[in-house]
Amino acid sequence: MRRISQTKREIIRSHTITYFNLLNLVLALLVILSGQYKNMLFMGIVISNSLIGIIQELKVKKLIDSLSVLTCDHARLVREDGTIERIDSEKLQVGDILQLEAGDQLIADGTVITSRGLELNESVLTGESETIAKKEGDSLLSGSFVAAGSGTAKVLHTQSDCYARQLEKKARSKKRASSQMQDAIKKMIRIVSYAILPIGGILFYMQYYRAHESLSDSLVNTVAGVLGMIPEGLVLLTSVSFILGVGRLAKKKALVQEMEAIEALARANVLCLDKTGTITTGNLQVEKIIRLDKTPLSEIHVVIHSIVSTSHEKNATSIALENYFHSEKKLVVTGHLPFHSARKYMGISTRDNECFVLGAPDILCSEKVISDQIASYTSEGLRTLILCRCDSLEKSPALLGKTHPIALIILSDQLKEDAAEMFRFFQQQGVSVKILSGDHPSTVSAVGRQAGITDALHCVDATEMSERDFARPELIQENTVFGRVSPEQKQQIIHTLQASGNIVAMVGDGVNDVLALKDADCGIAMANGTPAARQSAHIVLLDSDFSSMKNIIKEGRTIISNIERVSALYLTKTIYSILLCILFTILGRPYPFIPIQLSLIGATAIGIPSFILTLEQDGDVTSTGFLRHVLRHSLPGALSFVLSLLIVQYSGHLLHWSDEFIHTLNLILGGSISIGVVIFVCQPMTHRRLLLCTVISVLFAGAIFLFPSFFEILPIVPLTGR
Repeated sequence: MRRISQTKREIIRSHTITYFNLLNLVLALLVILSGQYKNMLFMGIVISNSLIGIIQELKVKKLIDSLSVLTCDHARLVREDGTIERIDSEKLQVGDILQLEAGDQLIADGTVITSRGLELNESVLTGESETIAKKEGDSLLSGSFVAAGSGTAKVLHTQSDCYARQLEKKARSKKRASSQMQDAIKKMIRIVSYAILPIGGILFYMQYYRAHESLSDSLVNTVAGVLGMIPEGLVLLTSVSFILGVGRLAKKKALVQEMEAIEALARANVLCLDKTGTITTGNLQVEKIIRLDKTPLSEIHVVIHSIVSTSHEKNATSIALENYFHSEKKLVVTGHLPFHSARKYMGISTRDNECFVLGAPDILCSEKVISDQIASYTSEGLRTLILCRCDSLEKSPALLGKTHPIALIILSDQLKEDAAEMFRFFQQQGVSVKILSGDHPSTVSAVGRQAGITDALHCVDATEMSERDFARPELIQENTVFGRVSPEQKQQIIHTLQASGNIVAMVGDGVNDVLALKDADCGIAMANGTPAARQSAHIVLLDSDFSSMKNIIKEGRTIISNIERVSALYLTKTIYSILLCILFTILGRPYPFIPIQLSLIGATAIGIPSFILTLEQDGDVTSTGFLRHVLRHSLPGALSFVLSLLIVQYSGHLLHWSDEFIHTLNLILGGSISIGVVIFVCQPMTHRRLLLCTVISVLFAGAIFLFPSFFEILPIVPLTGR
């Protein structure tokens, strides 16, 4: 469960040079010293496991590399003739001039040449979410992103010079996708790693000096005891399952940038998202203009045309305004304030000492008559902007002075055809939805109701909430729609939900979603979103289609469900192996198995079932925690296994059974109980699972019936008459 952006050499090394592989190699050398070469069969499994992992990951890497081109970093290079060319970031050179626009993430260090209200967010570097205004001559650092405005910059350091530092800083800032399985498996491996060497050493000592076994048998018994403790199959299973899942999702146009994100999304019980681009198409159009004073319509066109053309913003709203408001005339602009999601307006000042602002009505106007008029449109799911005159052009609404409303601009956004179906799916999966939008809460609530979102009527206006309110879990839990939300408030909502024990996924595509995306348990970005959003996300939807989330969640839940099921088989072996090593060391008796016998039990009761069960398409994920769920299945089987073998040892001592007879009973009981665990794990039983249990039972019985001498047990036929 690693990041998938690895070289071929790193992939091969990660599957070969591992702690458990090296330990298996040492165990194989001990078997060679014993001279009992058939007990080296386990090395064939180790080698095949490594080859399977390498081949599968190389295949997926090839697919991912071909898709990653769609989301790789690019830059807009300003040529000497003024034309702009989109080039690969790796081709940048010192001295190149870059065009910067809102949402761009800087991929090289540089200095500002021109600034048109340029504001940068450097939270990736410093942790501070407040934007910083940049003027000519100011320095720009790789990793920060443009929060507002536009401009040009000169490259000071190429990507190769600052790339390592950029990655290091991003790694500190961006939250890794959460993984219960990874944490549980790492904890289990760490405990087993610490236990193997001392237990193995003590076991050999007791076999050789207390049980008085020969050196050859002592080595083989020790290898058998240690071998059973190694859960290398579980490590391979989880790794390959996730790798194959990444490959299948890639074919469905979802680029997984962290494999853990599959599990995080599969376990998510809260999905936060923006309205635009997820519930709605994001393609806005101006429906009508409502004059609020005597300003001629032609003059309104000139003012809005001047604001939009000066701002250089390239988002859905600005494109809709640009398409609608045409004018040959243009005001002479002396000052410009770009749009920012925190202040929710933009504006210009002119040569005639006039100032105009265009943005959210509830921020710029408090007149009740106008507010009532706006409410009638927002209740229908329409968006409204207001154009106002103001005394001065300032970043804070409180400093604008008196605002005089000029006109309302009504915009519409089309609901996605599959939106209602998607939210029904989330409801069926037990995933609650939270809409975090910068639009008016009534507008968002109306759109949510149209999309069939449960409790979309429960909405709040973030501008009316205090910082303490955002930290109240009950307030966040009971509301579904949060309107007029700033980027920092989105981030705080994510934190509050996580603090309440929720696993939170966040879907976004804009610069205002970056802070929430990078702190969510699983961040999902659209490929047509801003570079900053794609870089902050754990999963990128290459077709920018929110409906593909359904496939991702189903695939993730299938992977997790299958791994949870088969992990019980591996953990059963690890638990009973540790207990047997400890108990037989205390008893001073020979270890009850040799490696070849454990290979038979492992192949029939673990290897074959785990391979078949991981291919199932069952997406029922437990909510009780990975380790607790697995222990509920594995612990009873492991204890039964150990108890039955202790009964055999005690009975053999009382009844004076031969060692060969005891070894035979050990293998039969051990294999039978292990197959019983498979049957338990396969509940509820299906025709396919019944066939699997039958096949492994026949294979186990056939092996000990046909090849008793190979497994060093008594023939079965004489045994029945004993």
